[in-house]
Amino acid sequence: MDISIRRAEKKDCIRLLELIQELADYEKAPDEVTVTLPHFEESGFGTNPVWWAFVAEVNGKVEGFALYYIRYSTWKGQRMYLEDILVTEKMRGQKIGNLLFEHLVEEAKEKKYSGIVWQVLEWNEPAINFYKKYNTQFDNEWVNCSLTI
Repeated sequence: MDISIRRAEKKDCIRLLELIQELADYEKAPDEVTVTLPHFEESGFGTNPVWWAFVAEVNGKVEGFALYYIRYSTWKGQRMYLEDILVTEKMRGQKIGNLLFEHLVEEAKEKKYSGIVWQVLEWNEPAINFYKKYNTQFDNEWVNCSLTI
C-alpha cells in the first residue's frame, strides 16, 4: 500500500466534500453539511484562504484529510484549530490518522503557533483514544456556543 501525505489542492475539493459528508454521517448529523463546492473552493483556494488541509492518498486516491485554520487566543497568540480529521472507514487502522496528525504538529511548529486545539464528541471513543496517544489535555469546563445567521 502506497500512502502519501501532501497539502490539499483545489482539485481535491470534490473528494474532500465527500469525506466531510462521511464524517457528518458518522457523527450522526447527515443533513448538517450545507457548504457548497464554490464556497468551499473559494474559502480554501481563493484570494484570501481561511482554511488549509493535508490529504492522505492511498494508491493515488484521497482516503483521509486534516483541515485546519488559524485561531487567535488573547492569552496564547496564534493557534492551529483542527476543524476536521478523517480517515475513511475502510482505511482506518493503517496509521493514516497518525501521519496526518504528525503533519499538523510539524506545521504548527514550523509556523510557531502556540499549540493545536480542537473538539471531539464525548461519545466518540475511538477518536478520544487516538488523541490520548498524544498526551492531549481534555477540557470539560467550557461550553460550546454557536449562532447561526
